[in-house]
Amino acid sequence: MALTGKKRAFADAVLAGFSNKEAAIRAGYSEATASAAGSRLVKDKDVKARLDQARQAQGASTRTVAPPAGEPHVDTIEIPSTADPVEFLTNVMNEPAADLRLRIDAAKAMLPFKHKKLGEGGKKEQAGEKAKSVASRFSSSAPPALKAVK
Repeated sequence: MALTGKKRAFADAVLAGFSNKEAAIRAGYSEATASAAGSRLVKDKDVKARLDQARQAQGASTRTVAPPAGEPHVDTIEIPSTADPVEFLTNVMNEPAADLRLRIDAAKAMLPFKHKKLGEGGKKEQAGEKAKSVASRFSSSAPPALKAVK
């Protein structure tokens, strides 16, 4: 079975140093069952593989990659400030240094601003569109001629 979003969030929280119970709560599991869920998730083969892989990568990266002397390691990205939310989300989505999940969330948030849903619109708008399509099938007749009565 694939690694779900909750399992990935749990693994990330465990890698960040949280206990199994706290990691389960942060991943979205109920506080009442978080202890059991954390214990179960640590034993899950997909989560275990994710944890092992991340720990190996973390161990390798700490040995080989280090910031140059005198320069602090920064995990932030530079996004130009703007008052337009769509432009901001576009910048975040197109930033290659940003986390992939952050980029995907920005794209999802921007989607309603760029593309209208097919079924979006109220009943009145749909009825009006239907009436226009039906009315366009028939040509309108000329108005009756007015005659003066004596």
